[in-house]
Amino acid sequence: MSINLKEDIKPISYIKTNAADMMKYINENHNPIIITQNGEAKGVLMDIESYQEIKDAFALVGIIQLAEDDIKKDQVQSADEVFTELERKYF
Repeated sequence: MSINLKEDIKPISYIKTNAADMMKYINENHNPIIITQNGEAKGVLMDIESYQEIKDAFALVGIIQLAEDDIKKDQVQSADEVFTELERKYF
């Protein structure tokens, strides 16, 4: 997902008058559109698939951070210990 400076940065007035075309563009190209207002970047318009991928990636990063915190606190178990505990509990 690379930004095409000519196509992917649009003023809000353009988005308002060409909303259907912009929705078609982002869904076909999966490129977000940066929306400007008074010459400043103010928002992003993106397709739902790309948005979900970003949310999923952030969720994964959060899980990794939790795991790293547990490692730093020495709150870990070996895989054998985990599987033994699961077998005792569920089998």
